[in-house]
Amino acid sequence: MEERQTPWQFGLGSLQWFIFLLANAVALPIVIGGIYQLPLPKVMELMQRTFFVVGVTSFLQGWIGHRLPIADGPAGSWVAVFTIFADMAIRQGHDLQQTLRILEGGMIMAGLLLIVLGATGVMVRMRKLFTPLVTGSFLLLLGFQLSGVFLLGMLGAHGEPAKADLHTALISFGVFVLVIGLSVWGKGWMRGYAVLLGIISGWIAYSLSGKSGAVLPATDWFQLPRVFAWGMPVWDSGMAVAVVLFTLLLVSNTVAAVTAVSHMVPKRLEKEAGALNAGGWAGGIAHLFSAVFSTVGIVPLPASAGFIGLTKQHRLRPFLTACIALSLISLVPAVISKLSLLPGPVANAALMASFVQLIALGLQTITREALDQRRLTILGVTFLFGVGTMFLPKTIFAQLPSVISYVCGNGLLLGTLLAIALEQVWKKEKEVSVGA
Repeated sequence: MEERQTPWQFGLGSLQWFIFLLANAVALPIVIGGIYQLPLPKVMELMQRTFFVVGVTSFLQGWIGHRLPIADGPAGSWVAVFTIFADMAIRQGHDLQQTLRILEGGMIMAGLLLIVLGATGVMVRMRKLFTPLVTGSFLLLLGFQLSGVFLLGMLGAHGEPAKADLHTALISFGVFVLVIGLSVWGKGWMRGYAVLLGIISGWIAYSLSGKSGAVLPATDWFQLPRVFAWGMPVWDSGMAVAVVLFTLLLVSNTVAAVTAVSHMVPKRLEKEAGALNAGGWAGGIAHLFSAVFSTVGIVPLPASAGFIGLTKQHRLRPFLTACIALSLISLVPAVISKLSLLPGPVANAALMASFVQLIALGLQTITREALDQRRLTILGVTFLFGVGTMFLPKTIFAQLPSVISYVCGNGLLLGTLLAIALEQVWKKEKEVSVGA
């Protein structure tokens, strides 16, 4: 029988989940604001809407969706889509505001597809596509794709070309070492609150060093998030085709997140099938929320498994409490302006530490079955093309049609598609002999 939590443990657990939700949501609105040349007040509004949607959809998933403590957050894969379409718009002389409206339309299409897949039970039937090899490859590729983003943030790199800030890097790497050290060698409560202690220590060190985040103006004490802040959604045929392929990546993301966290939460592995379908349609609703409130597409974060592995915070009630707190606080811009001062390098260091567990989980998932010549070859092809694509210049596929440019320019999507295709086409020897 699971040990009951004291009010003190419940409060600290909720606070730690709140910090994790916040850390995953705070950086990407600033990134998107820069890409789409949004003024500072608009960036803060985007941050407010992101916090609101993350809090609401995470609660929805934990309450009636997959019912697991999995943080929702802006998808790194959607950020790649936003970046690619912004680059295409700038090169072709199109309006960036119009591009954002097209992306709203794309998120609505993706949301509707996910609702259909989850509500009809197709999501769980698609699980056969996501073998341990595919799921493990997805987790590793996701870690590789985002590790560069986190590392750039930890180095405090800014400007063009980007230059590292040695003082900032020392603080962020100190946070990384502290979180890893506490999670591995810490005793008692210190081990369970490694991420929280790391972020608090790093924030204090960052402030004492005379550094501070950008101050976003906010005077209102209550403000509802704007609906369709980028304008009404626009239908685009190229986006529609891209969304069909992209939905497969969203399904793999949900499968990876649910599978990974199910292994971390006691007695939840046997309920994984139902969690996938419910997580699918709830994820569709999350995408509709993302479009209506004009944010980057929100998805269940597989990195939650790494966070649970570090902190052992697998209980649902503290997680749901943190979700409610984030959604309510998002309605108070004056508070959001203060929370936005969470130093990016510190947040990136804590997230990088949680991805250590994610990488380990990816390797464990892949090695759940013996690594014969077939599986090793599929892994080799998947990582050579998936990771290799991440190092290519953004403009290399610029002359190709938008859909091809998007698929070939996204290492996570390309690698996942290759792994799925090779797993299905290259059957195991026993399966081939039976069908012969």
